[in-house]
Amino acid sequence: MARIRVITDSACDLPESEAHRLGIDIVSLTIRFGNEEFVDRVNLSPATFWAKCKESAQLPETAAPSPGAFQVAYQRAKDEGFDGVIVLALSATLSATHQSATLAADQMGDFPVRVIDTKAVSMAQGLMAIEIAELAGDGADLDQLERRALAIRDKVGVVATIDTLEHLIKGGRVGGAKAFVGQVLSIKPMLELKDGVVAEAGRARTRGKAFAAIAERVTKHVPLRRIAMMHGASEDRDKLEALLTPIASEFSLIVADIGPVVGTHGGPGIIGVAWLEA
Repeated sequence: MARIRVITDSACDLPESEAHRLGIDIVSLTIRFGNEEFVDRVNLSPATFWAKCKESAQLPETAAPSPGAFQVAYQRAKDEGFDGVIVLALSATLSATHQSATLAADQMGDFPVRVIDTKAVSMAQGLMAIEIAELAGDGADLDQLERRALAIRDKVGVVATIDTLEHLIKGGRVGGAKAFVGQVLSIKPMLELKDGVVAEAGRARTRGKAFAAIAERVTKHVPLRRIAMMHGASEDRDKLEALLTPIASEFSLIVADIGPVVGTHGGPGIIGVAWLEA
């Protein structure tokens, strides 16, 4: 039976409890507030990040992990007796993280490493990591895990609403969402990922209507295998959770904090849903 380590990066917003349960290794991106640099999940928690966002006059910036950071993770898996590694990296169109993971893999000699561009982020990426880690736990080999990862890549989705586009605009992560820049004060923008790029998913006049639209969008993808709600310092998250509860899913709803990587670009108040179709 193969022993394969699943690795992802901290843009996945995967709860620590899930990562620990499944033995998923998470390689951290770094976050900068001016001259201060922090390592996500190491010396910067979601709560501390959001507090610093309120205090800081500067918007934070993110940086991809170095190839060396991935190489350390690969070597750790090798030293612990794993037969190989599969990496589920955030969308290559959003970050150089996938590139770093690939460069590191080239340095591992005959130790097999497969790097997958999930074309996703946040808990869409996180749900893929959970799915593959559970399969790895059942003894699947690298080929089986890679096939499953590629098969479910088109079955994951994510939609979110944000309070402001300021972080996305200044961070350069807006694609189709540019269409409604300037109207942001009168609407609640909704965003989704299309082919790994942030795009407009609709507009709502109130936050409540945005929540209803998100829930409606999710129901179009049933039956679901997995579903997650993620939020960044959103005090009204219980309202969206109530709308999601009736939606049928093979596994129960996961509620996750949006961490510094996604939060840097989405801003405070971002909230959304990710799913994996059955």
